[in-house]
Amino acid sequence: MIAAELLAEQPPLEPVREHEARRVWRSLTADWLGRAGLALFLLVIILAVAGPLFFPFASSTTGSSANGVLQAPSGQHWLGTDELGRDLFREFLSGAHISLLVGLAATAISMVLGAGLGIASGYYGGWIDNLLMRVTDFFLVLPQLPLVIALAAFFGQNISIIILVIGMTGWPTTARIVRSQTLSLRSRQFITRVRSLGASDLRILRVHILPNVLPLIFANTVLVIGGAVLAEATISFLGLGDPVQVSWGTMLHFAFESGAIGREDWWYFLPPGLGIVLVVLAFTLIGHCVDQALNPRLRSSR
Repeated sequence: MIAAELLAEQPPLEPVREHEARRVWRSLTADWLGRAGLALFLLVIILAVAGPLFFPFASSTTGSSANGVLQAPSGQHWLGTDELGRDLFREFLSGAHISLLVGLAATAISMVLGAGLGIASGYYGGWIDNLLMRVTDFFLVLPQLPLVIALAAFFGQNISIIILVIGMTGWPTTARIVRSQTLSLRSRQFITRVRSLGASDLRILRVHILPNVLPLIFANTVLVIGGAVLAEATISFLGLGDPVQVSWGTMLHFAFESGAIGREDWWYFLPPGLGIVLVVLAFTLIGHCVDQALNPRLRSSR
């Protein structure tokens, strides 16, 4: 009973402070790179969420004609038309929604797998650590593109398979980072103290380990989102994306196939290319500022 009371009253030596969110926000707003990243992020969110609501994209070619194929931007078509005569502005907004959806969903899978395996590997050690790290090493060297080709041939090309493949191949780096932090926390004095008071492994992981690695997971998540969006664009550009759903990568693919790049029809390939660059840049800038705010070494160097 006394040990349980002492355990309940004993706080961790390095708790996750309540003002972490305020510190991150100050770091983002104080740095011009952070402000630029936030502005780009808000722009992408508006395009991805509000754009398709006000300008819905119809995949049907009904109403298209040969006279409207690959037209330059005009008052009627703000970004011109594609090889089927469809409005590229509406297609661009729909592509923003799909690209961001794939990036967020794949990142969620990567973070859950990477954080869970990293914490378990770093905390328990021994044969569990060896087994999980060998699995991590296997996925680190696993080529993504051949895996996508094989899965697309077996299951078909759809958004769910793309999300699953990107998520399943993007978690090893997170697992390595989280494992390193967990190993450092496990050797701290406050972990030894709460364990000697009778705390279970589940309580230690839930109350003392996970809250202290969450800032690291959050900072890594922001950086992984940009990589997931870029991976989806690469897969779709190679013709392995979902042919039904329009993303920025599929727009670049069809622009290349229709010869728009060779004819210098910039309104077809330039907007989705810039969209991909802005998304990756936004999350990179935000992730850099978040890392500086949450990483004690970077914070002290600043």
